[in-house]
Amino acid sequence: MLDQLLELDKNLFLYLNNLGTDTWDNLWLIITNKLTSIPLYATLLFLIYKKYGWKALLLLVFVVAGLITFTDQITNVFKDEFQRARPCRAEGVMDVMRYVAPRCGKYGFFSGHASNSMAVAIFTGLLLKPYFKNLIYLLLIWSFIVAYSRIYVGVHYPLDIICGLTFGAIGGFGFYKLYMYILYRYIK
Repeated sequence: MLDQLLELDKNLFLYLNNLGTDTWDNLWLIITNKLTSIPLYATLLFLIYKKYGWKALLLLVFVVAGLITFTDQITNVFKDEFQRARPCRAEGVMDVMRYVAPRCGKYGFFSGHASNSMAVAIFTGLLLKPYFKNLIYLLLIWSFIVAYSRIYVGVHYPLDIICGLTFGAIGGFGFYKLYMYILYRYIK
């Protein structure tokens, strides 16, 4: 059963990855670059400051730092434990795929980009939902695009992405609950 799932995952990866063209490669490299999201993060910080104030923003910086550290470190634990080679390193895959990324890490299960982007989307989307009802949907779309970019550039399988998105959603929701508890218990 697991072998069939992994074979399906490989085939879906090859299909999606090979949809890419040289015309779009630079766009997807920009999307997958972590620094590209800095303007979005700055905008979210500004919105949170305007709606919640300085104290809440300071707390947010610490909680989000904890959230990103948490998702990053758990992702690394999974990568080291499962040791699933990335597609760009996998025999029988790397020679028939499009490799666009500037580098290929060793292990890929599960995607840190997917988990971090989804955690931020859920956390900030829920935090700002009372003020901007549809923002969470835009953040989810952003997270899915970032996650898909990892397939496009050739460094993650679809299951890496799905598991990363799922873990990020759970982490983002949990840290949102923690933030709200601390905010209303100690700050407001």
